[in-house]
Amino acid sequence: MKTEVEAPMTEPRTGGGVAVRGVRKAFGDVVALDGVDLDVPAGSLVAVVGPSGCGKSTLLSLVCGLETPDRGSVNAPPAALMPQRDALLPWLSALDNAALAVRLKGDSKAQARRKAHARFEQFGLAGFENARPAALSGGMRQRVAFLRTLLAGRPLLCLDEPFAALDALTRAQAQSWLAEALAAEPSTVMLVTHDVEEAVLLADRIVLMSPRPGRIIATLDVDLPHPRTRTDHAVVDLRERALAMLGVTP
Repeated sequence: MKTEVEAPMTEPRTGGGVAVRGVRKAFGDVVALDGVDLDVPAGSLVAVVGPSGCGKSTLLSLVCGLETPDRGSVNAPPAALMPQRDALLPWLSALDNAALAVRLKGDSKAQARRKAHARFEQFGLAGFENARPAALSGGMRQRVAFLRTLLAGRPLLCLDEPFAALDALTRAQAQSWLAEALAAEPSTVMLVTHDVEEAVLLADRIVLMSPRPGRIIATLDVDLPHPRTRTDHAVVDLRERALAMLGVTP
């Protein structure tokens, strides 16, 4: 029996977007989230933005089914998670790291390699199939990690600050190829980031969270065409508006 407020529930579904209703989550005496309502429409990219420690990653874990809420409900399709760190296996080649998601679905090693290899040129990885992660730049490692996430074939992609460890230039390049990849293969995406500008550049909708305990303080729909540039007046205006709502002076 489904209860929206009193009983915790994480209910997977096979299609559609994400619906979070009245969610509370605590770890001991620390309340990470309290009364969170969130919608991620199917086929959209929704960015969740907030200060460090506000429960963004906890919210993503709930949507992915890695945690269950103490109260409220989470309805989401099966998700593939790309964590903050690329989590590539150092003893595998770039190709085999990307193919790992396909192998976990039951394909043979040869089949998985073929499917991953078919995407390497699209992701700017051609020629690096046999390279170990230690030989790849940070940006290339993230490309391999994102390709692995995409090849999982899940209806929902959950990206947890995927570019946080990159330098500013590499981060900007990574944002561009992510936008291009999603334009070529639209997906339902939930992106957690502390970077407001990144959210404005990539998202269809921006969800702003308060400091812990995390609550939704505002939702901004981004009605701007792609590709977006950080110097565009509309991008700058929306970035400043979001920062002001977060209590930050641009």
